[in-house]
Order: sequence, then structure tokens, then C-alpha cells
Amino acid sequence: MKIKLFTIPNLLTLSNLLCGSFAAVSVLEYGNLTTAFALVITAAVFDFFDGFTARLLKCSSPIGGELDSLADMISFGLVPAAVAYTLFKDASLSLSVFPWMVDLGIFLCFTIAAFSALRLAKFNIDETQHTEFEGLPTPANSLLFVSLGYLCENNGLEVGWWIAPLALVMGMMLVSPVRMFALKFKGFGWQGNQIRYIFMLVSLLLAVVLGASAVPVIILLYILISVVRWVMIRSKK
Repeated sequence: MKIKLFTIPNLLTLSNLLCGSFAAVSVLEYGNLTTAFALVITAAVFDFFDGFTARLLKCSSPIGGELDSLADMISFGLVPAAVAYTLFKDASLSLSVFPWMVDLGIFLCFTIAAFSALRLAKFNIDETQHTEFEGLPTPANSLLFVSLGYLCENNGLEVGWWIAPLALVMGMMLVSPVRMFALKFKGFGWQGNQIRYIFMLVSLLLAVVLGASAVPVIILLYILISVVRWVMIRSKK
């Protein structure tokens, strides 16, 4: 079987990976959370268009799917863990009298990477996630943490030691059984797409009003809507 490596979708996926790699360096080497925020958003754009392009050009391939998960692990697994670690490190001075708590906090920050790996591995073999997700998608989780980093660096947001337990909670959300709606349209009619259109409209309004501050609000809103929807569906069953 001849394997094509340098297809257009694969090049877009590699662009995602490179953005994530540069974002990780930006955070860990230079402490630049603003650049990391911009790079992760760019990575998310590439992540959307690689699959879209593969379907459009009808050149989907197994290697493309595997490559996508490897790229996502960097951009949406390692980078948010690095941001959480950086924010926790800056806020951990109050815990310096308890060195074991600092070590525990660092460990909790990097659980994001571990849970992201589990999330991506599960997604690759789960045939039920074509129209919706089980667990929080890794791009959404990554955007939450990099946006908090951006707000800390530019808007005066103060993040305390609680960023470490938050990392654990969000990591567990990645592998949770909660079914979360996806922004994938089979058609563009209102019927069947109500929740998507409402969420997109509210997100747009929040972005206009709040600017970059809207990102964590939008992610938390997405989680809240998905959890309520999941509970309602389960209660009906």
C-alpha cells in the first residue's frame, strides 16, 4: 500500500503541530502566554480545516487520522498543561512553606497532558463520536487554559493555586461519559441544529462584548449546556 505523506490535509495538520510546538516553547522558555494564546487559536483553525479539506478533496486516510491526534496532543495536550504549570508556579509562593504541596500542584497541572492522551486515544477507536463527543474535546480545554494565561498577562486576572485542582477537574472532564454536542452540520436548517445556532449566536455576542475575556466564558457555557443536555437525555431514557 502506497502511503502519501505530504497531502494538503496532512500539511495543515503539521501546521497545527508546529503552532503547538512554538506555543510550548513560548510558554516554557520565554513565559510568553500571549503568543501561546495566539498560536493555539491558529492551531485550532488548522485543526478544523485539515478534516474539512480531507473531506472536500476526498483524500481522508488512516495516517491522516493518526497524525491529527499526534498534533492535537502537542497543541491541545502539552500546551495547556504548560500554561497551567506556569500559572501555578507564579502563584505558588504562598505554598512555599509546604514544598510537597508545590510538587503536588505541578503534578496536577500536567495531568492535563495525560488525560488528553487518553481522550485522543479513545476518540480514535470510538465509532460513536462522529456527530457528537464523549467528554470535553481537547481543543476546548486547551483554549480555556491559554485564554486564562492571556488574561493574566494582559487583563490583570489573578490566578491562585486553584489552577492546579482545576487542571485535574478539566482533565477528568476530557475522559468523562458526558455527551457533548459538536459544531458539525449535516444540513443548515433550524431543525436539529437549534442548540448549535443558539450557542454560536450567544458566543458571538459574548465575543463582541467581552473580547478575549469571552473565551473562558464560552468554554464554560459549552460545558454547562452539554451537561444539562446530557442529563435531560438520560432522564428521558
